[in-house]
Amino acid sequence: MSNEHESMSVSLLDKLHTSGAGYDVLRYIGLPEVLGTESSTLLYFMGKNIARKLEIQSITDIIFAFDKLGWGNLELVKEKKKELIFQLMADSVVYRLNAPFETDFRLEAGFLAEAIQIIKEIPCECIEEIHKKVHQVEFSIVFTDY
Repeated sequence: MSNEHESMSVSLLDKLHTSGAGYDVLRYIGLPEVLGTESSTLLYFMGKNIARKLEIQSITDIIFAFDKLGWGNLELVKEKKKELIFQLMADSVVYRLNAPFETDFRLEAGFLAEAIQIIKEIPCECIEEIHKKVHQVEFSIVFTDY
């Protein structure tokens, strides 16, 4: 297996067709058991790695990727000098938040942090906050090198 970072067009995500249940079982039951106590951190970095594999050139590409990956409808709601605020909402988010197992959004947070870093060319990190009552996840991208 090659260590080179071969990238692919974000439009290739259109060719993926899977149901969400199998993905959720792997993600929330299988992976945490395999990854152990470092699951949250490893998922964050896995998300960053996935973003590096895609040719992301704009926020529109990020929104498209979130939709095609089944993560939900991502929307940029606030843009500040040192921070971007995104909201994630969709039926899939509602189902995940109401699931009978613990869910998180670390993979998405890592993906979003790296994708924004690629576009803006500024180091950043992402903090997610889950709002269960309104079935929404808020991602705060904080620029760390300003």
